[in-house]
Amino acid sequence: MGRSRRTLPEELLLLALDPATGTTAQPQSLDLGLAGAQLVELALAGRIAPDGDRIAVVSPRPTGDPTLDCALELLRRRGAPVRAVHWIGGPRLGLRQTYLSHLERCGMVHAVAGQMCGVLPTTRYQASQTEISREIRARLDSAIRTGVPPDPRTAALAALAHAVGLGKHLYPGNEGRSSRSRLRDLIRHDPMGGLVAHAVMDVQNGAAAQPRRNPAPAGRQAAPGARPAPEPARGVPMQPRRGSMARVVAH
Repeated sequence: MGRSRRTLPEELLLLALDPATGTTAQPQSLDLGLAGAQLVELALAGRIAPDGDRIAVVSPRPTGDPTLDCALELLRRRGAPVRAVHWIGGPRLGLRQTYLSHLERCGMVHAVAGQMCGVLPTTRYQASQTEISREIRARLDSAIRTGVPPDPRTAALAALAHAVGLGKHLYPGNEGRSSRSRLRDLIRHDPMGGLVAHAVMDVQNGAAAQPRRNPAPAGRQAAPGARPAPEPARGVPMQPRRGSMARVVAH
């Protein structure tokens, strides 16, 4: 896999970067989206493939991208196909910062050091090549405006953008409501992107933490008046809770 093309994690991060503030929209869910974007990129490169709701390695050959190859090796070490929701819900410490640092080395963003309240050090990121961010946004806008089925890469990007909650950042207010709805509808145009996007939303809704229930033995019925466990909502990601941080890094 050559480096002439930007990867989906890079594009998703550039799409989330606010040019006015130098921070990323939806920082908590964005980390999940980046992990999901790695899966889609590996699938587009022919290294993994969906197996029901699981991900299977079909070719362990390195892609040439160190961050993607690290994810590919971790998947290979699992031995058996892994559920997408469990992979995305796993620990991904530093993934966003890894991609921000990579974009900085490539000259696509530059870091701006500062302080919060005159004490806490902060690092914000500004796009150095705004035409790249505009091109990424234009692909989404075109798919939404024309209704023409987009290519798999753009469809997956749209699915991930919806899954992490970027719709209100990209198309805010009442005037953006129809665009947000069409952004969600683009999920169906890429099966792998759709699988990963739903896994991202399931993780946010707590599905990854719920243990599987064993079926009741034959002849055994539920207690009278017992209610079935509610299904986790699909299609609309829950808003992550806000927490205090000692250091702000492109949040």
